[in-house]
Amino acid sequence: MKFSGILIGSEDPQRLTEYYTKLFGEPNWSDEAFTGWMFDGPWVMVGAHDQVKGGNASPGRIIWNLESADVPAEFDRMRSAGAIVVQEPYHPAEGMEGWIATFSDPDDNYFQLMSPMK
Repeated sequence: MKFSGILIGSEDPQRLTEYYTKLFGEPNWSDEAFTGWMFDGPWVMVGAHDQVKGGNASPGRIIWNLESADVPAEFDRMRSAGAIVVQEPYHPAEGMEGWIATFSDPDDNYFQLMSPMK
């Protein structure tokens, strides 16, 4: 099997599309129902879903991740673009050199920037 992406359902997909476009640039694909950004293979898609209403009551249940070789710099760029910061960059454990930073979207879905895993 191969992981191909994630679909973020929303009651207001246009709001999420505008938010993610500020952070990630113009989408790689869009039609009347879905918008998507490709990240070195997997997609992040946004679209309406009839079973989704309001914000995410449990934003930590599923957290999707993006790898970056320079988490602090990418964090600063995304914060300047209007990202909703949950947790500024931190080292996940004592003695670890890697970084993690956590963001939220307007529907309260979490995503993270992470240093590449070794």
